[in-house]
Amino acid sequence: MTVSILGCGWYGLELAKALVNKWTKVKGSTTSAGKLELLSQQGIEPYLINLSTDEPIDTEFFDCDVLWIAIPPRARTGNGEAYLQNLERLIPYIKSHHIKQVVLISSTGVYGNHNAEVTELDAPNPDAESGRILLAAEGLLKAESAFTTTIIRFGGLIGPGRDPGVFFAGKANIPNGEAPVNLIHLTDCIGISCAILDKQAFGYTYNAVSPSHPTKAEFYVGAANVRGLLSPQFIEEITDWKVVSSMNVEKYLGYEFKHQLSS
Repeated sequence: MTVSILGCGWYGLELAKALVNKWTKVKGSTTSAGKLELLSQQGIEPYLINLSTDEPIDTEFFDCDVLWIAIPPRARTGNGEAYLQNLERLIPYIKSHHIKQVVLISSTGVYGNHNAEVTELDAPNPDAESGRILLAAEGLLKAESAFTTTIIRFGGLIGPGRDPGVFFAGKANIPNGEAPVNLIHLTDCIGISCAILDKQAFGYTYNAVSPSHPTKAEFYVGAANVRGLLSPQFIEEITDWKVVSSMNVEKYLGYEFKHQLSS
């Protein structure tokens, strides 16, 4: 099996390394020429691909069984529409190379904070531009019948380089302190991704979120204390919130989370 990972960033690179260790042939893309050697050193076949430019694309990247799309929409910086255009640019390559499985990394932001628990059975209702862009991206790919689209909706990402202990350390009057968190550790991001490949469980939408949901105050104060940092001060209130749960991770993957969130 050959897996091409479009976007070897914080998550994509770790996924690529994990797949190489499983003796999978992995192609990985980056927009930085300086990162090509790093990919090569990890046993990843490197490609320089920037969909936001008119530069020609090395189409050998699309000679694969599974295309994993792990590029961020960057909607907060006003690049959301460009993200959708980039995905539209991808579709002809997917079709011409007869790729049958496409995996899109999305986000639980597609649900919005509507004071309820949601699962994959609930219709998304985003309340932020980033969520609306990602929902549109999901629909764009799922509308295609030439290939099967799998959606992974990650919660907030934590792990090496994204230490939650420093997120709010020393800050005060942080609102919505009693709201539950919806997070996932990088270890479980990779674990769920590999389980999809191992079980060939394509074609579903997965909410990839830790099953434990401490409050923001509980979690971030605890994380700061572990690091020996100044505790953040949260306002004891709950305004807008959601609890994102997953039915499909257990149903189709039988995956058990390795990293539980502590309060």
